[in-house]
Parts: sequence; structure tokens; C-alpha cells
Amino acid sequence: MLRMTFSLSTPLPPTKAAPLLVPALLACYLVWGSTYLAIRLALVSFPPFFQMGTRFLTAGILLMAWVILRKHKLPSRREWRNALVIGALMLGGGMGLTASAEVHIGSGLIATFIAVVPMMVSAWGLLLGQRPSRLEFLGMAVGMAGVLLLVQGASFAAAPVGLACIAGATALWSLGSVLSTTRLPLAHGPAGFASEMLCGGAVLMVISLALGEQHQAINNWPAEPTAVLAWVYLVVFGSLIAFSAYLYLLANASPAVATSYAFVNPLIAIFLGAFFAGEHVTGGEWMACSVILIGVFLIFRGKSATSERK
Repeated sequence: MLRMTFSLSTPLPPTKAAPLLVPALLACYLVWGSTYLAIRLALVSFPPFFQMGTRFLTAGILLMAWVILRKHKLPSRREWRNALVIGALMLGGGMGLTASAEVHIGSGLIATFIAVVPMMVSAWGLLLGQRPSRLEFLGMAVGMAGVLLLVQGASFAAAPVGLACIAGATALWSLGSVLSTTRLPLAHGPAGFASEMLCGGAVLMVISLALGEQHQAINNWPAEPTAVLAWVYLVVFGSLIAFSAYLYLLANASPAVATSYAFVNPLIAIFLGAFFAGEHVTGGEWMACSVILIGVFLIFRGKSATSERK
């Protein structure tokens, strides 16, 4: 899922070249772009909320153990409370509903729909008193036009449940992104991410139990080897390595560089879905994808121009 925070917190420019800049960029480009296919492969044996819940709980435990071993400062009581709210929104709602949407719609198109997160972040910011620039408004309009084109395609038209899930996922993820950098800040660095994953994973498991997904998971046991490998990939690469790479970029690169994966992930997801999972994308859906990415680019440029003037 795209975590667009550059509009709300702008790190200082690096004072010297970051030695791991290229590997960190490749991790965000390739790993996050491939997680959509991994989610779909894992769904064979792991139901949506159960899959995401076990994924983030495992990653959160591993990351928090590292934080404790390195004797980093642990989250305060207020930061744990914030992590519960943000984790419920971004992971419980955002990632849980994303996995649910992939039951009905191809992973590449899901990734393209999620590319509108910058537009939704700007919209939530507007409601919270943050006025976007004219270029951002234009990008939001273009992005919305692309979404309308995309949902009229055959894939989304044939799966209204999937459309509802991914629309809810992007709305909740975007709201969580805005709140996490304004009114409900997390603990600094890895401790904040670990607390978010632990709280979000717990919320996901509660939802999974409420939906009775444990029965489906038991019926699918033993899990398919491909599904297990995909789940491990999501934990290690999607949750630990890519998040760490993103933190490195936020600390050592400009906002433009750190968030440039927003333009690359959908294309990688579409390619992987078509090549490995046989997902079909029509010409109209390709056109809609292009319009959405143009809208994202306009928002991106608007935010960059605003940051440069400050």
C-alpha cells in the first residue's frame, strides 16, 4: 500500500550523498510493487484479514524485538493509543480491505486504484484545514476522472464488492496517513512502525475471528507451499525491508525521491499480475491507469512546489 506522507512532513535535504539511496529506492519500487501479487498468491490458503493480521503481528514482533535489543526508546502510553487508532485505520481497514478486494479483482488494477492515495490524502487534509495548491486541485480532478474511467472497465464493473472494498481501503489508509502526521503522531522511527504493526495486526485478527476466517484457514491446512512463501515474502520483504528502506529515504532523500515509488508500483504490479497470474488488462483500463498516474504526478508537483517555497 502507498504510504504518502510527503505532503505533511518534509525531511531536511541530505548534507551528503546517501550510500544506500539506490538500494533503498529499488526496495520500494520492486518490493512494494510486487506485494500485490504476493497478497493474491497467499489468498489461496490465507483468508484476507487472517493473512494481513498474522503478517503484521509477526513483522511487528520481530521489529519491536529489534528495537528492544538496540535499546531504542519505546512508545509512550499516548503513542500506543495513537498506534491503535492509526493501525486500525491503515492496517485493519486499509490492508484488510485491500486483501479482500484482491479476492475479486486483479492485483495490478488494485495497485492502480491505490495510486489515488495522494489525491485522497489531499482531500482529507482539506477537510482538516490544509488548503491544497491549484496544481494539487488539478491533480485531484484528473485523478478522479481516471478513477471514474477505471471503475467503468470490465474488471471493476463485474465485481462491485471488490470495488467497495478497495474504495474503503484507500479512504481509511489515507485518513490514517493524515492523522499519523498531524493529530495522532506515532513514536519516532522503527518503534513507531512496530507499534503500528502490532496494534493493526491485533485489530485485523479480531476482525478475522469475527468473520469466522479461522475455519477457512483450518480447512485450507496444510497451506499451499506457494501461499506460505508469499506470506513469508510479505512479512520479511514487504513489511520489514521495504518499510526500513522507506524510513531511510525519508531521512536521507528529498520528498520527491522518497515518494517516487507512487508512479512505479502500479506498473510493476500490472506487469507481474499479467505475467505470473494471467491477469488481463483492457485498453480502456490502461488508459485509465495513465490518467490516474498523471493526476498523481500533478499532485506530486504541486506539493513539491509548495515545499520549495517554504
